[in-house]
Amino acid sequence: MTPLQAKRDKHFPPFALDNPLRRLFGSPRRYCVYVGAGQTVADLGCGPGFYTLALAGSVGPAGQVFAVDSDARAIRALQRKATRRGYAHISAHVGSAADLCFIADGAVDFVLADGLLCSMAPQDHASAVSEMRRVLKPSGRAFLQVAQGSMSYVDRDEWEAILAGFHVERRNRDRAAGDRWALVSPAIP
Repeated sequence: MTPLQAKRDKHFPPFALDNPLRRLFGSPRRYCVYVGAGQTVADLGCGPGFYTLALAGSVGPAGQVFAVDSDARAIRALQRKATRRGYAHISAHVGSAADLCFIADGAVDFVLADGLLCSMAPQDHASAVSEMRRVLKPSGRAFLQVAQGSMSYVDRDEWEAILAGFHVERRNRDRAAGDRWALVSPAIP
Protein backbone atom coordinates (compact mmCIF):
# COMPACT_ATOMS: atom_id res chain seq x y z
CA MET A 1 0.00 0.00 0.00
CA THR A 2 1.38 3.40 -0.98
CA PRO A 3 1.21 6.37 1.44
CA LEU A 4 -1.46 7.91 -0.82
CA GLN A 5 -3.64 4.79 -0.61
CA ALA A 6 -3.28 4.72 3.18
CA LYS A 7 -5.10 8.04 3.55
CA ARG A 8 -8.79 7.77 4.37
CA ASP A 9 -11.70 10.19 4.46
CA LYS A 10 -11.50 12.59 7.39
CA HIS A 11 -14.57 12.76 9.62
CA PHE A 12 -15.34 15.42 12.16
CA PRO A 13 -17.95 15.22 14.93
CA PRO A 14 -21.30 16.48 13.57
CA PHE A 15 -21.50 19.15 16.29
CA ALA A 16 -18.18 20.61 15.11
CA LEU A 17 -19.69 21.20 11.65
CA ASP A 18 -23.05 22.66 12.70
CA ASN A 19 -23.11 24.77 15.84
CA PRO A 20 -23.85 28.33 16.98
CA LEU A 21 -20.17 29.34 16.91
CA ARG A 22 -19.83 28.35 13.25
CA ARG A 23 -22.92 30.40 12.45
CA LEU A 24 -21.18 33.47 13.90
CA PHE A 25 -18.46 33.18 11.25
CA GLY A 26 -20.59 32.25 8.25
CA SER A 27 -24.18 31.95 7.23
CA PRO A 28 -25.61 28.59 6.19
CA ARG A 29 -27.38 30.58 3.44
CA ARG A 30 -24.16 31.76 1.77
CA TYR A 31 -24.61 29.43 -1.23
CA CYS A 32 -28.35 30.00 -1.66
CA VAL A 33 -27.64 32.83 -4.11
CA TYR A 34 -26.77 30.12 -6.67
CA VAL A 35 -30.11 28.28 -6.54
CA GLY A 36 -33.78 28.96 -7.06
CA ALA A 37 -37.14 27.35 -6.54
CA GLY A 38 -37.60 23.97 -8.20
CA GLN A 39 -33.89 23.36 -8.87
CA THR A 40 -31.83 20.27 -8.10
CA VAL A 41 -28.79 20.54 -5.84
CA ALA A 42 -26.07 18.09 -4.78
CA ASP A 43 -24.37 18.91 -1.47
CA LEU A 44 -21.29 16.68 -1.49
CA GLY A 45 -19.55 16.22 1.83
CA CYS A 46 -22.67 17.65 3.45
CA GLY A 47 -21.85 16.66 7.01
CA PRO A 48 -24.84 17.16 9.34
CA GLY A 49 -26.45 19.62 6.91
CA PHE A 50 -25.07 23.06 7.75
CA TYR A 51 -25.66 24.19 4.15
CA THR A 52 -28.05 21.41 3.08
CA LEU A 53 -31.05 22.67 5.02
CA ALA A 54 -30.66 26.24 3.76
CA LEU A 55 -30.34 24.97 0.17
CA ALA A 56 -33.46 22.83 0.66
CA GLY A 57 -35.34 25.91 1.83
CA SER A 58 -34.23 27.83 -1.26
CA VAL A 59 -35.22 25.17 -3.81
CA GLY A 60 -38.49 24.50 -1.95
CA PRO A 61 -40.63 21.37 -2.10
CA ALA A 62 -40.64 21.43 -5.91
CA GLY A 63 -36.85 21.10 -5.86
CA GLN A 64 -34.54 18.26 -4.87
CA VAL A 65 -31.43 18.16 -2.70
CA PHE A 66 -29.05 15.21 -2.79
CA ALA A 67 -26.95 15.22 0.39
CA VAL A 68 -23.92 12.91 0.38
CA ASP A 69 -21.39 12.19 3.12
CA SER A 70 -19.27 9.17 3.97
CA ASP A 71 -19.98 9.63 7.71
CA ALA A 72 -23.14 7.77 8.73
CA ARG A 73 -23.38 9.80 11.99
CA ALA A 74 -23.53 13.05 10.06
CA ILE A 75 -26.19 11.72 7.68
CA ARG A 76 -28.33 10.52 10.62
CA ALA A 77 -28.05 14.00 12.19
CA LEU A 78 -29.07 15.59 8.88
CA GLN A 79 -32.04 13.24 8.49
CA ARG A 80 -33.31 14.11 11.99
CA LYS A 81 -33.11 17.84 11.21
CA ALA A 82 -34.76 17.41 7.80
CA THR A 83 -37.62 15.42 9.34
CA ARG A 84 -38.17 18.09 12.03
CA ARG A 85 -38.40 20.76 9.31
CA GLY A 86 -40.60 18.68 7.02
CA TYR A 87 -38.04 18.62 4.21
CA ALA A 88 -39.07 15.48 2.33
CA HIS A 89 -37.20 16.72 -0.76
CA ILE A 90 -33.76 15.99 0.77
CA SER A 91 -32.39 12.65 -0.37
CA ALA A 92 -29.56 11.82 2.08
CA HIS A 93 -26.96 9.18 1.20
CA VAL A 94 -24.13 7.62 3.18
CA GLY A 95 -21.43 7.12 0.59
CA SER A 96 -18.65 8.62 -1.41
CA ALA A 97 -18.92 11.51 -3.85
CA ALA A 98 -16.77 9.28 -6.07
CA ASP A 99 -19.90 7.22 -6.82
CA LEU A 100 -23.10 9.21 -7.38
CA CYS A 101 -24.89 6.43 -9.28
CA PHE A 102 -28.23 7.48 -7.70
CA ILE A 103 -28.08 10.83 -9.57
CA ALA A 104 -28.86 10.83 -13.30
CA ASP A 105 -26.48 12.33 -15.86
CA GLY A 106 -27.02 16.07 -16.30
CA ALA A 107 -29.66 16.28 -13.56
CA VAL A 108 -28.12 18.83 -11.18
CA ASP A 109 -28.32 22.62 -11.36
CA PHE A 110 -25.82 23.28 -8.56
CA VAL A 111 -23.12 21.18 -6.89
CA LEU A 112 -21.69 22.29 -3.58
CA ALA A 113 -18.36 20.76 -2.59
CA ASP A 114 -17.28 22.94 0.33
CA GLY A 115 -14.44 21.11 2.05
CA LEU A 116 -15.15 17.82 0.30
CA LEU A 117 -11.93 17.18 -1.60
CA CYS A 118 -9.55 18.37 1.11
CA SER A 119 -11.12 15.83 3.50
CA MET A 120 -11.70 13.00 1.02
CA ALA A 121 -9.25 10.14 0.49
CA PRO A 122 -6.90 11.36 -2.27
CA GLN A 123 -7.32 8.23 -4.38
CA ASP A 124 -11.01 9.17 -4.81
CA HIS A 125 -10.52 12.78 -5.96
CA ALA A 126 -10.46 12.11 -9.71
CA SER A 127 -13.62 9.98 -9.53
CA ALA A 128 -15.42 12.58 -7.42
CA VAL A 129 -14.56 15.39 -9.83
CA SER A 130 -15.64 13.22 -12.76
CA GLU A 131 -18.96 12.51 -11.02
CA MET A 132 -19.51 16.23 -10.42
CA ARG A 133 -19.03 16.93 -14.11
CA ARG A 134 -21.31 14.00 -15.04
CA VAL A 135 -24.27 15.05 -12.86
CA LEU A 136 -24.12 18.78 -13.71
CA LYS A 137 -26.53 20.11 -16.30
CA PRO A 138 -24.81 21.91 -19.20
CA SER A 139 -26.09 25.15 -17.64
CA GLY A 140 -25.19 24.01 -14.10
CA ARG A 141 -22.62 25.44 -11.76
CA ALA A 142 -20.49 24.11 -8.93
CA PHE A 143 -18.86 25.80 -6.00
CA LEU A 144 -15.64 24.05 -5.02
CA GLN A 145 -13.70 24.96 -1.90
CA VAL A 146 -10.64 23.32 -0.36
CA ALA A 147 -8.52 24.21 2.62
CA GLN A 148 -4.83 24.90 2.25
CA GLY A 149 -2.03 23.64 4.41
CA SER A 150 -0.99 20.40 6.03
CA MET A 151 -4.55 19.39 6.97
CA SER A 152 -5.69 19.41 3.34
CA TYR A 153 -5.43 16.48 0.94
CA VAL A 154 -5.35 18.91 -2.04
CA ASP A 155 -2.18 20.78 -2.97
CA ARG A 156 -1.90 23.69 -5.42
CA ASP A 157 -0.99 21.52 -8.44
CA GLU A 158 -3.95 19.21 -7.92
CA TRP A 159 -6.26 22.22 -7.41
CA GLU A 160 -5.16 23.68 -10.74
CA ALA A 161 -5.65 20.29 -12.45
CA ILE A 162 -9.19 20.04 -11.01
CA LEU A 163 -10.09 23.51 -12.26
CA ALA A 164 -8.68 22.72 -15.72
CA GLY A 165 -11.60 20.32 -16.22
CA PHE A 166 -14.17 23.11 -15.80
CA HIS A 167 -14.92 26.57 -17.10
CA VAL A 168 -13.88 28.83 -14.20
CA GLU A 169 -16.34 31.67 -13.72
CA ARG A 170 -14.78 33.14 -10.56
CA ARG A 171 -12.08 32.14 -8.12
CA ASN A 172 -9.91 33.55 -5.43
CA ARG A 173 -6.22 33.85 -6.01
CA ASP A 174 -3.98 31.80 -3.79
CA ARG A 175 -3.05 33.66 -0.69
CA ALA A 176 -0.62 32.69 2.01
CA ALA A 177 -3.56 31.68 4.19
CA GLY A 178 -7.20 30.89 3.59
CA ASP A 179 -9.15 28.46 1.53
CA ARG A 180 -9.05 28.08 -2.23
CA TRP A 181 -12.42 28.36 -3.93
CA ALA A 182 -13.90 28.57 -7.40
CA LEU A 183 -17.30 28.90 -8.99
CA VAL A 184 -17.22 26.67 -12.05
CA SER A 185 -19.44 25.33 -14.80
CA PRO A 186 -19.00 22.41 -17.19
CA ALA A 187 -16.17 22.93 -19.64
CA ILE A 188 -17.27 23.80 -23.14
CA PRO A 189 -16.13 20.99 -25.48
